[in-house]
Amino acid sequence: MKKEMDSQRLGRAPLGRLMVSLAVPAVAAQLINVLYNIVDRIYIGHIEGYGDVALTGVGVTFPIIMLISAFSAFAGMGGAPLASIELGRKDVGKAELILGNSAGMIVLFSIVLTIGFSIFKTPVLYAFGASDVTITYAQSYIGIYLIGTIFVQVAVGLNTFISGQGESRTAMLSVVIGAVLNIILDPILIFVMDFGVRGAAMATVISQAVSAAWVIRFLTCERSVMKLGVRNMRLRADIVKRIAGLGISPFIMQSTESMVSITLNSGLQNYGGDLYVGTMSIMTSIMQLILIPVQGIAQGVQPIISYSYGAGDKKRVKDAFMRLLASGLLGTLVLGGVAVFVPKVYAGIFTNNEKLIQLTCQVMPVYFLGITIFGLQSACQSTFLALGQAKVSLFIALLRKVLLLIPLAIIFPKFMGVMGVYRAEPVADIISVVTTGIVFTFTMKKILGNMDKNHTSKEA
Repeated sequence: MKKEMDSQRLGRAPLGRLMVSLAVPAVAAQLINVLYNIVDRIYIGHIEGYGDVALTGVGVTFPIIMLISAFSAFAGMGGAPLASIELGRKDVGKAELILGNSAGMIVLFSIVLTIGFSIFKTPVLYAFGASDVTITYAQSYIGIYLIGTIFVQVAVGLNTFISGQGESRTAMLSVVIGAVLNIILDPILIFVMDFGVRGAAMATVISQAVSAAWVIRFLTCERSVMKLGVRNMRLRADIVKRIAGLGISPFIMQSTESMVSITLNSGLQNYGGDLYVGTMSIMTSIMQLILIPVQGIAQGVQPIISYSYGAGDKKRVKDAFMRLLASGLLGTLVLGGVAVFVPKVYAGIFTNNEKLIQLTCQVMPVYFLGITIFGLQSACQSTFLALGQAKVSLFIALLRKVLLLIPLAIIFPKFMGVMGVYRAEPVADIISVVTTGIVFTFTMKKILGNMDKNHTSKEA
């Protein structure tokens, strides 16, 4: 009875307080989660004698790490909104079937990714922008990181099913435990044990393993509204199709981050050199710091929108979206504004190399200009996901990275030199945000209209 009441509060509790109770832990979890890679880079960048080169080497592993995370998003973010909708419809059995199939997909992805990247990591890293100077550090880091692929996939992918049932504090704790452990282990393994770059990767793997154990423990205990069971992990074509239809959008958003990173790093290497690739390593981490709070708010609000949609509460869906839009836009305006107007606040965190800091501060205002208004796109994208609108969400995901940023990052440098690589980002961001706003305005009315029809037919 208590579990049922916990899930129903998504549709009944006062919206403002509920959003805060769900969004704050989700934001904290997202921020803490990003510390896994950022803390590694901070420590690595300050290794005496070779920190700047090692930082650049670890930076080129980012596309692999993002691709691993993208597959976890494919299964987790594709399944969790569907499970929340089923909870809104009071069908716990269907929600558990979706959870189980998502877990089965995660196990399969982990096996394939670990084997594939372990075999081909060297040519892949060169393709991603590594040089003969940085390749050793890139190989050392990613070689160990790949061992923990299954832990990363479980910790990131299945955690969405915890927040998806309104347990955002528990979801946050699963991330906090691992992140705190990572922060403790990093200096011990990097400096005290003198493992260097390999120590940073070892700390991450151990920490993610602990987080994964926490997630599994919760999803199999009595407190969880929907339970993870082995019998539901057997993949069913109809369930996988539904998960894939919705999961393809967050997958593209994250996997294209890898494609973008490859394109940008390659362009910077060709037109500038290792120092320019180093700026991108720093700015990639800063981009995470800016977007993660906004994505955390969206992750906290998504279950409310999904549950309310399943329950047929049109007003609550609209109110939740408007609050999500306001908070997301405010977040990117403030955090992105710091990168544009006072870039040294961010740049000095990652390195003590004055040349690298100076160059990063020079290009950062250009690179982050468009991200200041990105909160609008984030809110629209998250709402489409929460409502199960796979096709529209897929278009928005493809637009910014695949259709705009990658082509522009290839074309601009031919006319502008190395600065063209940096200028491609704000142009793509601004066009994408404007287009998303127009698409959302014209499609949301239709979605809510269909929602009214479906709810009326059920009552009849």
